[in-house]
Amino acid sequence: MEFVIDTIDLKEIKELTEYLPISGVTSNPSIVKNTAPADFFAHVRMIRKIIGMERTLHVQVIATEAEEMVKEAYRILSEVDNQVYIKIPVTYEGVKAIKMLKKQRIKITATAVYDLMQAYLALEAGADYIAPYVNRIGNLGADPMDLIQHLADKINREGYDCKILGASYKGVQQVRDSLNHGAHAVTVPAAILKQVFMNPNIDKAVKDFNHDWYSVYGENKGILDL
Repeated sequence: MEFVIDTIDLKEIKELTEYLPISGVTSNPSIVKNTAPADFFAHVRMIRKIIGMERTLHVQVIATEAEEMVKEAYRILSEVDNQVYIKIPVTYEGVKAIKMLKKQRIKITATAVYDLMQAYLALEAGADYIAPYVNRIGNLGADPMDLIQHLADKINREGYDCKILGASYKGVQQVRDSLNHGAHAVTVPAAILKQVFMNPNIDKAVKDFNHDWYSVYGENKGILDL
C-alpha cells in the first residue's frame, strides 16, 4: 500500500513527508498551474531533494503525439533524474509512446484512465503504474471500483509487474474504497489526507485520556514530569 501526494507545493510536500508515510509525489499540468513555478525543472529538482530517491516522483508530459511525448520524457529525465516515472495519458498515441519508452526501460505511469480496456492496453504495453480517475469515472455514471477490482484481478492472475495508482479523489471514502478493491497505491491531495484526522471523536478520546491521567498525577503533570 502506497500513499502518494498529488501536489508540487513544496511546503505541503515537506510537511506531509514529515508527518505521514508518504511514498511519492505526482504532478500533472493542472497541478503545476496551481503552484505556477517560474522555473519548472528547478522546482521539480527541489521536490526530489525533499523526498529523496527512495520515494517515487511522477511527472507528466504535455505533448499529444507519441514521438513528441518520448522527446519530452527524455527532457524530463535529463533535467531531473533517470528514476522519474513519466506520466503518459492512455490515448492511442500514448500507448505507442509507452511501448517506445519501455523498450528503453523507462519507468511509466499510465494516466487519464477511464475505461478498463484502456487499462488493459496500458498494462500489456508495460506500464509500471496505471492511474484510473476514480471521481471522474463516477461522475460519468460508471463504477470506478469495478474497474479497479477487475484490473487488480488481471494483474494478480497473470503476474503483471504493475501497480494500480488510484487518482482523482474528492473524499476519504473514495480513497478507502480504492484500497479495499485492490488499488496498490493512491495519489491524493494533501487536504484529503488531513481530513482523516478531522474527527471530533479522536480529539474527545485524547482529551478524555489526558483528563484521566491528570486526575491521578496532577494538572499538567505529564510523563516527563514524573
